[in-house]
Amino acid sequence: MEVIITIVGFLGAGKTTLLKYLSNSFSENGWSPFIILNDYENANMDAQQFLNLVDIKDIKALTGSCICCSGINELRNAVNRIPKRNKGVTLIEANGTSDACALMEFLGVGLNEQFLPPIQIAVVDVHNWQKREEHNDLEANQVQVSSLIVLTHLKDCFKERKELVIKELKDYNAFAKIITMDEIDISLLPQLSSSNNIPEKLDYLKAHWSSCSVDLPVLPNKEIIESICKEIPKTILRVNGCTLIDKKETYTYFERTPDGQVTIRAFRGIPITGAKLLTIGPGSEPLLLKKIVESVLNEYKQTI
Repeated sequence: MEVIITIVGFLGAGKTTLLKYLSNSFSENGWSPFIILNDYENANMDAQQFLNLVDIKDIKALTGSCICCSGINELRNAVNRIPKRNKGVTLIEANGTSDACALMEFLGVGLNEQFLPPIQIAVVDVHNWQKREEHNDLEANQVQVSSLIVLTHLKDCFKERKELVIKELKDYNAFAKIITMDEIDISLLPQLSSSNNIPEKLDYLKAHWSSCSVDLPVLPNKEIIESICKEIPKTILRVNGCTLIDKKETYTYFERTPDGQVTIRAFRGIPITGAKLLTIGPGSEPLLLKKIVESVLNEYKQTI
């Protein structure tokens, strides 16, 4: 029977990094991974970044709905259509605002007999754990029914901070094993059992925020990307996108994490939807994003 592993965690915690590590590790050890990605706006953009790890037929992008509620039927149907493979494993990355408890409750119903009950891995950003203010309940929810918790963002964290976070995680979920990314043994993951922990109910509205996207023109340089990301309000927790820069023919991917850090890197291939700016979080509105882009570009033009 085939193992299903869902990966949950707050925005920017490191879910995609873990997913890439697991996909590569399973493939290298003779497994056949199938990847499902969920995002509010453009999961296809993320899916394209996995084409160097798995074949395109082994990736499914679910865009526009949340798989813990309105998108659960689409997710279940996608899983049930996965063909049988030798040593198959299905890896599902939920969007960063998913109600992880509801996801496990709904996903375990109606799956084909080829699949084992799903197990869940939560990714926890040690540096920012429970520093989300009004979003702390959502972050705590994402660890309560996980069988394994993977700690990330440990660089520059004091030992006392790590110990405090581990203690609080155990208070929320005493049954989960807690490890770092370096301690993962993929041979043991298929042997994990589904959690029997009884979670606290999460207010539905705390797990679902507005999202939107707008087209981006060709930008003059990378500094403009950083300026745009900086001008977007901090209430908007996820900012990412893909764009063309000056006369370059290849696309550039960018992302702003909830703590405000901006990363910029080359994008593999051509994004299906073209150059886009995507945001998730309270206050996400196309008009606001367009005004910010126009303002930053106008300010730049005045300096040249």
